[in-house]
Amino acid sequence: MGQKLIVGRYIPVDSFVHHLDSRAKLLATILYLVILFFANNWITYLILTLFVGLGIYLSGISFTYFLRGVRPMIWLITFTALLQMLFTSGPTMYFQFGFIYISKEGIQNGLFIFLRFVLIIFISTLLTLTTEALDLTDAIEFFLKPLKIFKFPVHEMTLMLALALRFVPTMMDEAEVIMNAQRARGVSFSEGPIMQRLKNLISLLIPLFISSYDRAPQLATAMEARGYQGGENRTKYRELTWKKIDTVVLLSFLVLFSTVYLLRG
Repeated sequence: MGQKLIVGRYIPVDSFVHHLDSRAKLLATILYLVILFFANNWITYLILTLFVGLGIYLSGISFTYFLRGVRPMIWLITFTALLQMLFTSGPTMYFQFGFIYISKEGIQNGLFIFLRFVLIIFISTLLTLTTEALDLTDAIEFFLKPLKIFKFPVHEMTLMLALALRFVPTMMDEAEVIMNAQRARGVSFSEGPIMQRLKNLISLLIPLFISSYDRAPQLATAMEARGYQGGENRTKYRELTWKKIDTVVLLSFLVLFSTVYLLRG
C-alpha cells in the first residue's frame, strides 16, 4: 500500500524541475491553481493541459505516477462531473425529465470540472514528486515568516507539516500490515453490509492510532538525542537558493495567467 501511495513521496531524478528552487515551484503551483479557476473554454483548458504536460515531461518522471495520483479520487471526480451534467439546464437542451436536465452546457461544464480536478491532482503531484519534504516545508516557512510579527509559531508549524509528510508512507505501510493480520483472523474490509464493514474498520483504526501514539515519544527522544532545538537562532544545513531560471519559470506562469485571462469567454 505504501508503495502505491503518491502523497508524501519524492522521486529523485536529475531533471529540470527537480533543480528548481522549492519556493519557485510552490509559487508556480499556487498560481496554476488560481489560473485553473479562470479557464472556462476549451482553448484555455487545452493550454493548461499542455502546460502541465510540459512540466511532467521536464520532470523525467513516468506518467503512470500521475495516473496513480488520480486513481483514488476518480470515483469522486466522476460523480461530481455527472451531477453537473445531469442538473445543469441551458439553452441547448437534449433531454429533460423532472429535475434532470441534459444540455450542451451541462455536458461541457461537467467535462470542465472533470478536467479541472485532474489537472489539480497532476500539478500537485508534480510538486510533491519533484520536491523533498524538507525543501517544501522550508519554502512554506519562508513565505510564512511575516506571521512571526504576530508571534505565530511558524517554525513549529512547518516542522509538524514536515513530520506529517514524512510519516504518511510509513503509516500506510503499517495499515497494510494490520489489515493483512486482521484478514488472517477472518475480518473482511470489502465485503458484507456497510455497517459491518465500518465496525471492521475499527479493528484497523485503533491499532493504527496506538502505533502512532507510541511513535511520538520515540521520535521526540530521537530528536532530543540529536540536539534538536527550535527557535529563532536555528540554522539550516541546506539554504534555499533562488536562481535566474526560477525567475524565468515564475514569469512563464504569469504569462500563462495573462493568456488564459485574455482568452476566457
